[in-house]
Amino acid sequence: MKPYAAVLSAPTFAIGIRCNDDEITAIEYLEPQMEIAPKAPLAKEAVRQLRGWLRDPNFEFGLPLAPAGTHFQRRVWAVVASIPLGETRSYGEVATLIHSGPRAVGNACGANPYPIVVPCHRVIAANQALGGFGKQGGGFLLEVKKWLLQHEHG
Repeated sequence: MKPYAAVLSAPTFAIGIRCNDDEITAIEYLEPQMEIAPKAPLAKEAVRQLRGWLRDPNFEFGLPLAPAGTHFQRRVWAVVASIPLGETRSYGEVATLIHSGPRAVGNACGANPYPIVVPCHRVIAANQALGGFGKQGGGFLLEVKKWLLQHEHG
């Protein structure tokens, strides 16, 4: 896999950005680490936009995202992208909208290559628990999810 085009520090984690000259190919949550300054124009723009969102969760992204995922995953991500800032939906609610099951929605959220931009952190368990995140049921990424939700409800 290509190295990160940039790494940006966030309050309790880091954000890795992968891109080519024309499109963002992945955004990844990382354990806290040193920043890697972007050199390519698109990586610089991605860092600028992510910093904008970290300052103000109302920031609207306008990044060119490389096509990714299966048809089903893209349907899930489209619903997730429509969840308003400061709101959440359960896996079951998203599943109902696309005539699927909650587990399949959870798997699609876990495969999301563009977290924050496609805010899968806004999808939670039916009992209002956080559920999993990034294909993990707890640990580091669950703490990231908590921070993201608090940031947007701030």
